[in-house]
Amino acid sequence: MSDTYTLGSHTFASRLITGTGKFSSFDLQKEATVAAGAEMVTVALRRVDLGVPQSENVLGHLPEGTVILPNTAGSLTVEDAVTTARLGRELVGHALVKLEVFGDERTLFPDVTATLEAARILVDEGFEVLPYISDDPVACQRLAALGCVAVMPLAAPIGSGLGVRNPANLRIILETVEVPVIVDAGVGTASDAAVAMELGATALLMNSAIAGAKDPVKMARAMREAVSAGRLAYEAGRIPRRLYANASSPLDGLASF
Repeated sequence: MSDTYTLGSHTFASRLITGTGKFSSFDLQKEATVAAGAEMVTVALRRVDLGVPQSENVLGHLPEGTVILPNTAGSLTVEDAVTTARLGRELVGHALVKLEVFGDERTLFPDVTATLEAARILVDEGFEVLPYISDDPVACQRLAALGCVAVMPLAAPIGSGLGVRNPANLRIILETVEVPVIVDAGVGTASDAAVAMELGATALLMNSAIAGAKDPVKMARAMREAVSAGRLAYEAGRIPRRLYANASSPLDGLASF
């Protein structure tokens, strides 16, 4: 990756954050994490059996040095999300948390009002909050104003693989918030990842696209390359889109025959 970025008290070089769910085995999940080059992985605390030894849950199958990002997935209320976040801080020993409050169990779209309220509580308690949110520029602006260390707008519904459905909204978010923007949810393949990064996203978080692939390790490697290429293309600056041809060699001054 070309440079680093900061989330709260942590600095990362990899711009690909991966999940730990849906893999057929812990060993495959670990191998895919390594192939992705991820320095941080997100773990859904409500789906981890903390009553068994770490060797029997995902926490014992992570590459050495990986930062664990606890998330509050499965929470349907502010109280659920805040309680889960507090548990996560006790477990991992740092304040980073991915805040998720679902408003609809079928689509898994976020409850914007509840997310804003939970974010306010957690920021006041010293958490470094990364909220999963709809691609609503106003919601992202308000979360940033509350003190969230990043915003995480969805590209499409969780696990849908539809790719970036609303690039215009993502561009507005990128232009109007001053915290990192991490595109979360909906990426299906490497070209989707490249598009999101070319728009200027700080990083991507994905799980289903890797875990659900026929070969998760190869897909993780592909996503790593796509994120890197997309970031480089964004930094390089693409040529303008034109309706008509624009010769790559000047037409004036040509020799006459």
